[in-house]
Amino acid sequence: MEKVDTTDRLTRLRELMQKNKVDIYIIPSEDSHSSEYIAPCDARREYITGFTGSAGCAVVTHEKAALATDGRYFNQATKQLDSNWLLLKQGLQDVPTWQEWSADQSEGGKVVGVDPTVISAPDARKLAEKIKKRGGQELMAIEENLVDQIWGTGRPPRPSEPVKVLAKQFAGKDVKTKLDELRKDLEKKKSSGFVVSMLDEIAWLFNLRGNDIPYNPVFFSYASVTPTTATLYVDESNLSSECKTYLTDNGVSVRPYEKIFEDTQVLGQSLASANGDGPPEAKIRKFLVSNKTSWALKRSLGGETKVDELRSPIGDAKAVKNETELEGMRQCHIRDGAALIEYFSWLEDQLNVHKVELDEVTAADKLEEMRSKHKHFVGLSFDTISSTGANAAVIHYKPERGNCSTIDPKAIYLCDSGAQYFDGTTDTTRTLHFGEPTEMERKAYTLVLKGHIALDVAIFPKGTTGFALDTLARQFLWEEGLDYRHGTGHGVGSYLNVHEGPIGIGTRIQYSEVPLAPGNVISNEPGYYEDGTFGIRIENIVMVKEAETKHKFGDKPYLGFEHVTMVPYCRKLIDETLLTRREKNWLNEYHADVHAKTKDFFRENELAMKWLERETVPF
Repeated sequence: MEKVDTTDRLTRLRELMQKNKVDIYIIPSEDSHSSEYIAPCDARREYITGFTGSAGCAVVTHEKAALATDGRYFNQATKQLDSNWLLLKQGLQDVPTWQEWSADQSEGGKVVGVDPTVISAPDARKLAEKIKKRGGQELMAIEENLVDQIWGTGRPPRPSEPVKVLAKQFAGKDVKTKLDELRKDLEKKKSSGFVVSMLDEIAWLFNLRGNDIPYNPVFFSYASVTPTTATLYVDESNLSSECKTYLTDNGVSVRPYEKIFEDTQVLGQSLASANGDGPPEAKIRKFLVSNKTSWALKRSLGGETKVDELRSPIGDAKAVKNETELEGMRQCHIRDGAALIEYFSWLEDQLNVHKVELDEVTAADKLEEMRSKHKHFVGLSFDTISSTGANAAVIHYKPERGNCSTIDPKAIYLCDSGAQYFDGTTDTTRTLHFGEPTEMERKAYTLVLKGHIALDVAIFPKGTTGFALDTLARQFLWEEGLDYRHGTGHGVGSYLNVHEGPIGIGTRIQYSEVPLAPGNVISNEPGYYEDGTFGIRIENIVMVKEAETKHKFGDKPYLGFEHVTMVPYCRKLIDETLLTRREKNWLNEYHADVHAKTKDFFRENELAMKWLERETVPF
């Protein structure tokens, strides 16, 4: 991981700040759609800081520059930031948030500026309040992004890939049904309509997929849905004649992508004044936007008097998979598991038998090749984390071609990878050792595995959140004074984004707001990391389902998990003496399931078959 000299970039940015009468300038990671993963043209925070992680916010004053990021990226950011930058380690005691740090810098009547298209409306509002409280002047919307201006011709062009219809056999629910359900929800909320800005929500709502953001099958678009209309804002040249006919048949009109702000202004102006006289029922029926919607879009609709923010009803509906999507998840994980079993058996053979020197990227390329042979494969769901030894301690490590490590068979190897298939999205992590692990490596792996099993077998009443379940996965590490600096689980899309809200398992406050529900698909991925030495993570995808219980206290249904990932755990790293009989039984049942579901893929692959049989021998 090489450092980028950001001195010249910061100098030019500060010149533009002076020109725009701004004392502090904020550069979030997100694009105009609040996307976690972005197109290269939107990687402004990466460009200005040199830090390539997916999460973080940069704040630049005339004298200082700070980058805030979470525990997944502390190690990486330390390696990538040059001496111009202060690292704000979010979540650590006495470390300010980027909002607090920005507000502190604004003391004495200073102006804070941000591009209003890349900060959410709630974030802008909260930040403006903090600035005022600290004696800053204001949060100013800077319409033309300052980083884009200094990036100039070096900035990659905006992608414009073809948009395709997702067949009903994979979607499980047609567009008319989804629109009807959304409109019923809008009527309940007495709303004039919903303006949609999240790319995965638009893809899901209209059963369309694209390729504008690497690994995420989405396309640049906005949408608006009213009781009588549905409009998709997209570059029409990316729609095939089949796509256009399909949209027309489903009552969806198409407008150019860049017309969204013009049209939302008209929509906002069409609403009666919120302060008009008359009975309450004559009051304005506001437009709804997601709480991830940009400040710019909310301003365009007319601000507080015309718009209400809420957790997106589309996001909630998308997170509860239908039966077609759930079955697709089961099937794609079996095929994906077969690819991973083939890969791990091949890798071990190359390293130990043939003594081949393989670097992390070459190995990851081989895994992609093996996945690509399987039915319904579209591409990867994120950059493969192929990491050896100390690199495995970098939680979101990304090996770089020509500048990565050779895999050491005498060290831990962590592989976190996934794929997009027409019938689902996968995300699996396995940690392996091809030599003799140390006592600490075996102990740490087994403690992580125990937490992973504890979460998998959990039974909990309806209404329980992922926030409440998080301790189950950490308990055995905590008993030893150990922990990990990332969430335990994230929602997963169905042939959509590998990280999907609103659900999750972890300590983030938003995970306490949405209870888990049958049909949710979520990861179970505890870990442990020793900087400079090794890292361990074990990840399965699980689906929330109703559980059979003898009693139903409070007349509530009880829920549990069904695991769909089909890859053995590393026997060499398991310390059996730390496992209970119940945990051993769980492992034996899991491994028998993996063996039964994947063995037919290896009829002509003796190497993979032998590896599978060895790794699934009962305890």
